[in-house]
Amino acid sequence: MASARFPGRNEDVAPASNLTLPSLHRPLCDNGTQWILYLLEECVDNVWEYWSVVIGLVSMFCFLLSTLPQVYEAYRNGKVEEAMSFGFLFFLFSGDLTSFAGCYLTSQLPIQIVTVVFYIFTDMILISQFLYYKIKNSSTRKSPLLKWLCCLWCGSATVFLLVLPKLITDDNTALDAQNPAKSDTVEVTGYVCGYLASVFYLSSRLPQLYKNFQRQSTEGTSYLLFALAMMGNGTYGLSVMVVLPALRGSRRTFILKHLAWLIGSLGVLLLDFFVTAQFILYRKNSPVKSSSLVRVPEVEPLLCEEEELSVL
Repeated sequence: MASARFPGRNEDVAPASNLTLPSLHRPLCDNGTQWILYLLEECVDNVWEYWSVVIGLVSMFCFLLSTLPQVYEAYRNGKVEEAMSFGFLFFLFSGDLTSFAGCYLTSQLPIQIVTVVFYIFTDMILISQFLYYKIKNSSTRKSPLLKWLCCLWCGSATVFLLVLPKLITDDNTALDAQNPAKSDTVEVTGYVCGYLASVFYLSSRLPQLYKNFQRQSTEGTSYLLFALAMMGNGTYGLSVMVVLPALRGSRRTFILKHLAWLIGSLGVLLLDFFVTAQFILYRKNSPVKSSSLVRVPEVEPLLCEEEELSVL
């Protein structure tokens, strides 16, 4: 199983000679790439698996940066509630939550759990900005208490999310040691969460597409949010496919294990092409609107002078 935005590895691609050192909890890998072994605890000893890991890390890096341009754009114009659809943020947040549940239930690598937690953190920042500016712009009085409450909430969430990965990984290891008989049921539940996360990710684009169509504009939204997401989803699917020649097990089984996340990533990639088309289409319409607004003040005095001459 993989996390929703980063391909994990399983026994199908692991070398047969992998052994686990009980004291270090790290695979013995003489011919593998050492930096991958240290970072991901995975033995990679061929070029296909190596490039799969590299492309997967690129995918993860794109997703880590995807929300930052939108955070800056919302801070710059202060009209995030007019540009962003709350349905988009809600489904994105729900997808990351179910993705985190899937990673936890199937005992994914620590780096994957930490990555998904970071996604949840950035989602909370976007939702916080949306609620803050919505309340601020709708009220006539600017209350400083609202600003401090939002800062306090974001700070508390940051501390909680920094501590959460350590608590989850320790608790998950203890549960695996105490209840080995329940591992199959827990893993199936994790796959169900994976499919549910894919549904949430696919549903997230529909409210934003409708919002843009309703406004006939993409002003207030950063295209880098969707561009980096497209790069992340595309490289994720590529990282899964690249490893196929190196499989030692059934390719069909491997694809089925990753099918939920492939559907989510490639489906969102397709929907983001429609979002891109909206950015191109509505950007062409914006100069016409702005030029018409500029010409209005120049016409009004001429009309007034013509009326005065007719009266005389």
